[in-house]
Amino acid sequence: MEQTFVVTGMTCGSCENKVKNSLLSVDGVKDVIVSKDTSSAIVNFSGNLRVAALQEVLGGKESKYQITEIQAEIERPEQKPSWLATYKPILLIFGYITLIAALLSLQSLSLDVMRFMRIFMAGFFLLFSFFKMLDLRSFADSYSMYDVVAKRWRAWGFIYPFIEFGLGIAFALNLQPIMVNAITLAVMSISVIGVMQSVLNKKKIRCACLGSVFNLPMTTVTIVEDALMILMSGIMLLHLI
Repeated sequence: MEQTFVVTGMTCGSCENKVKNSLLSVDGVKDVIVSKDTSSAIVNFSGNLRVAALQEVLGGKESKYQITEIQAEIERPEQKPSWLATYKPILLIFGYITLIAALLSLQSLSLDVMRFMRIFMAGFFLLFSFFKMLDLRSFADSYSMYDVVAKRWRAWGFIYPFIEFGLGIAFALNLQPIMVNAITLAVMSISVIGVMQSVLNKKKIRCACLGSVFNLPMTTVTIVEDALMILMSGIMLLHLI
């Protein structure tokens, strides 16, 4: 058996030889490699070896040479961040979008709900497409892991952020609202399928909703996010028809 010990007090080659010869005198010790540079002694032995016995042959507790065992590092369980810490980025983003949409939708102290949803969706798509475009390749790689379309056609991962950007512009300018809401309803309904499959199958993968900027896990929060867009576009579509 081989074990490494910390030996302090060695300052020269003579010290190394003295420590080595002393340790070799202990019963069961077969070989010793001593180094003053690393303040260590690698001891090859058989049977049981007590540190007290090694210290005794080095001159006891009062000796200039002190030998101790190397303490193994205690493995501490990895601390998982709290739910709030994990989803702080997306909560802040939703908070900002909600606040801006609400302020821009207030008319005579009353909230224009349809205008609020349109502005909210404009902010949502513009902001989320921005994060995806920061690293299109990484987004496409992550998206292809769970999206039902991107799995079969990888190019969809490169196209999707631009679709979001286009929808964001259309909502902001209120262009072709019926067609835009219909497209949003279709796109988000398809998108949520892959998300639901991943969550239900308990796959531990990263959500690509904010691209590669934030490391968000795929959970029910992602389902709620997509479902909210589906709900808003559906309500607006029914209101317009």
